[in-house]
Amino acid sequence: MSLVADVHADHGAAFTERGGREVVADYGRPDSAARAVRNGVGVIEMGYGVVIVEGDDRVEFVDNAVSNRVPSENGVGCYALLLDPQGAIETELFVYNAGERLLLFTPPERAEPLVDDWEDKIFIDDVELRDASAEFGVFGVHGPTSTEKIASVLNGAGSPEPELTFVRGRMNDVGVTVIASDNPTGEEGYEVVCAADEAEDVFDTLLTRGLNAAPFGYATLDTLTAEAGTPLFDTELRGRLPNVAGVRSAVDFEKGCFVGQEVVSKVENRGRPSKRLVGLLPAETPEPDAAVFAGDASVGEVTRAVDSPSLDAPIALAYLDSGAETDDLTVRVDGEEVAAERTDLPFVEGGARSGRIPTYPEAAEQA
Repeated sequence: MSLVADVHADHGAAFTERGGREVVADYGRPDSAARAVRNGVGVIEMGYGVVIVEGDDRVEFVDNAVSNRVPSENGVGCYALLLDPQGAIETELFVYNAGERLLLFTPPERAEPLVDDWEDKIFIDDVELRDASAEFGVFGVHGPTSTEKIASVLNGAGSPEPELTFVRGRMNDVGVTVIASDNPTGEEGYEVVCAADEAEDVFDTLLTRGLNAAPFGYATLDTLTAEAGTPLFDTELRGRLPNVAGVRSAVDFEKGCFVGQEVVSKVENRGRPSKRLVGLLPAETPEPDAAVFAGDASVGEVTRAVDSPSLDAPIALAYLDSGAETDDLTVRVDGEEVAAERTDLPFVEGGARSGRIPTYPEAAEQA
């Protein structure tokens, strides 16, 4: 449940559910909110699950499980994945080293199953786990003036850099941790973490103190991340090979063994995954899972499509067969095929570049 639902309601919020967590869908004009973020700064309450890992073996234990190398330095994080034995993505995680503990941000529905699964794998390790989702509030601050926004309200520290590092300070006498995001909206961005019982004060500070900011919800976040070419867990990542999704920032191909590594390394060495995540400019907005055709051949499917306020046109992310011809693409909309043009990601060049834009080995790019 949202920690500041009453405040959201005062701003005219409509709510929805994601992964069992109540989140704001929008405040009535999601397209206007998207423009506000692109031109200034906006604030969103994030619906993360949060897992705390403690004990002397915490770094080694998590590092052995995830696809990226867990940082050993306090104040540093990484983007990582949990894979199944076939290499498919089960969970995405942001792993932060907070000194004597690790903080793991997960999709909201994945925190409890993650704790249950890992507790069964603790033998002689000095590791303690708990689902701490209810203990924290997390707010995203995004837009080209987000650095100025953070600087205007954060005391005791400067804005963190580079991406996925964090600092600790105070906002209006409330202790917070400020994380430099990996720019999922294609603009500068931060995440502000606080104790759950301080969430209302922090949200008010982010909206009204210092440089003013506009509230926005997940409908706007979906649009902004689509424009930025950022794959999302529920629509682009779940069940996919990381090589296919192109999320190379989440995989350290040189680190030791982790579940699914053999499959992922084999695909990587081959240099050409079976499919690639690409951008499409369709003449009309398709539904998720809409078929994509090259001539008469089905060559892929849409994962997400939105009407882009920045381009004033429909855009779509889609998985296409790596060897597909892309000169004569169409996508099915309401039972009819409409023209679609493949385009490079991101759709919109913002003030920063998403760290999760799909990238592929050179051989795959030339396919």
